[in-house]
Amino acid sequence: MTENSILQVGDTVPDFTLTTYEPTTKGFGEYKLSEAMKNGKWTMLFFYPADYTFV
Repeated sequence: MTENSILQVGDTVPDFTLTTYEPTTKGFGEYKLSEAMKNGKWTMLFFYPADYTFV
């Protein structure tokens, strides 16, 4: 799979790392897809840049 290819239903998502905001610690954290998969956790990807943006 190339870096610019489009994913389709049933494709495996490539591993990625995201910077997250942790409201319990009021600081930033890190989310790694590979870690979540290793721990058997499900992941739903949701991206909507117009909402939930820090002001």
